[in-house]
Amino acid sequence: MASHWNTHSTLSRRMQTSASRQLLLVVLQSRMVKIPPPQALSLFNFTLDNDLQHTHQSISFILHLLLSSSLTSQAESLILRLISGRINSSSPFNDPSSLLQFFTHQNLDRDPIRRALYEAIINAYVQSRLPEKALCYFNRMIDEGLVPRSHAFNGLLILLMKTCNFETAWRVFSGSKGQVELDVYSFGIMIKGCCEANELAKAFEVFDQLREVGMPANVVLYTSLIDGCCKNGDVHRAKDLFMRMEELGLVANQHTYTVLINGFFKKGLRKDGFWLFERMKECGILPNIYAYNSILNALCNCGKVSRAFLLFDEMSERGVTCNAVTYNTLIGGLCREKKVSEAEKLISQMRRRGLSPNLITYNILIDGFCGVGNLDKALSLFHQIMSNGHLPSLVTYNILISGFSKDRNLTMASNLLREMEARGIHPSKVTYTILIDAFIRSDEMGKAFEIYSSMLKAGLAVDVCTIGALINGLCARGNMKEASRLFTTMAERQRQQQQLKPNDVIYNMMIRGYCKERNSYKALKLLRQMRENGMVPNAASYRLTIGGLCSDGKCKEAELLVGEMQNLGLKPTVFIYDMVSLARDGEGLKVNSG
Repeated sequence: MASHWNTHSTLSRRMQTSASRQLLLVVLQSRMVKIPPPQALSLFNFTLDNDLQHTHQSISFILHLLLSSSLTSQAESLILRLISGRINSSSPFNDPSSLLQFFTHQNLDRDPIRRALYEAIINAYVQSRLPEKALCYFNRMIDEGLVPRSHAFNGLLILLMKTCNFETAWRVFSGSKGQVELDVYSFGIMIKGCCEANELAKAFEVFDQLREVGMPANVVLYTSLIDGCCKNGDVHRAKDLFMRMEELGLVANQHTYTVLINGFFKKGLRKDGFWLFERMKECGILPNIYAYNSILNALCNCGKVSRAFLLFDEMSERGVTCNAVTYNTLIGGLCREKKVSEAEKLISQMRRRGLSPNLITYNILIDGFCGVGNLDKALSLFHQIMSNGHLPSLVTYNILISGFSKDRNLTMASNLLREMEARGIHPSKVTYTILIDAFIRSDEMGKAFEIYSSMLKAGLAVDVCTIGALINGLCARGNMKEASRLFTTMAERQRQQQQLKPNDVIYNMMIRGYCKERNSYKALKLLRQMRENGMVPNAASYRLTIGGLCSDGKCKEAELLVGEMQNLGLKPTVFIYDMVSLARDGEGLKVNSG
């Protein structure tokens, strides 16, 4: 060790004059040969710190020494410094190509060393997040007939996935057979990448290839596939994979259970989700915070808030630390049950546990107080948002605007609209639709259309809800001419593939409107149009149209519709039969189709 430090001291003195620097490189190499590689690297780094200009030869020498001693991470670190321009050299030297050439000229490129150098270069570019460069040297390596090992290949695949180069990653992986040393991790990276890219078929293709090469699938691979199936809505296939895992003797982990539980709940399969959660605990696997939050959310959504709080207590008993999502879920559940005061008390409990209420917490509470008509409290919470260092969002304003609109306080709703615009928050189509509906309910159709016009000027695409609110207002006021114009606009935009397809609710609005003005012909035409557009009219559509036909004395047409209902499996009510019977008896009864 003393000799090692003496070398540092001697070199430090000699580096003080530029004339001796070339000689120093020769001395440096002769010294590095005689000491262990880690000490040689320390000596090399010392010269870098003292601004000694290195040459191709000196850099190649230390790299060869490191690679031949299997000190690959140190070699990668040195190449990283090289490509980032942090090594002082006598000539520009930030391209590893010159390293490869120098290795060849100096006969230092035996296959194992050359392969190790290529892999170190690839890994250095991977660490630098430069996928094009990493891929370039990977391809050069393949072209030279060298076989990259799995570590370098896997790093490249991960980088391509992280930098949104899925298609490139797929092409590289597909062309790797027989040219790269693959391991289970290689297949796992690709399967996960396929699932994240919504390419489930390709994920299963890779999974089949794994079995073809005789590698056993592990829990991580199955979990990636299960997660991919759940995110694509195919929970039945996910469940089959879960069962197959068990048949193979593979033990599902926390993540496996959690993704499948989430998948069940997202598809509305609550019974399966609850069953799997209980089974998870029976198998001795402690649910994590994500699993617990998923169950809490499902319980609160189906009105079982008391059970949710029992589970909340279980979390504490098992030592699972809750987070803001946990509290937001419980607060939301209480608000849906109109227990807003209890919900607000949870904020104090949050703070005692070191958790700060976030904007989502406040939005849920504001919505809760708006729901029970306590708008003063909602406004108070709104002001608390800013005093607690948060800024209200578009969602916050939409909640308040909706609350005041339902309370028929359109002045306050309009003031909030102006305030949000002054804060630089642009109203969304949800904002406009809330206001349009509010003005219609207040019998201010002119103002509603002004808001609609502002929405179009803002460049927002109207949706079925917006047009539906306007059509409903027009139909309720007997203005079927304007209602028909808007309805026709929807049909035209549908033909132009602008995703504005009238739904059965809007058809029913129009049918009701035509029946009210005793235009059963147009009502019947719309009913037929529903069938032509691939929609199955519901009982309400038939009841309204049959009522209109009966009012106009068109008994035969009404009877045909009753038969049509029966053929579709829709059971006509006693009221419908009575309408037809009265019309057939010629009593000329005006049927109220409302």
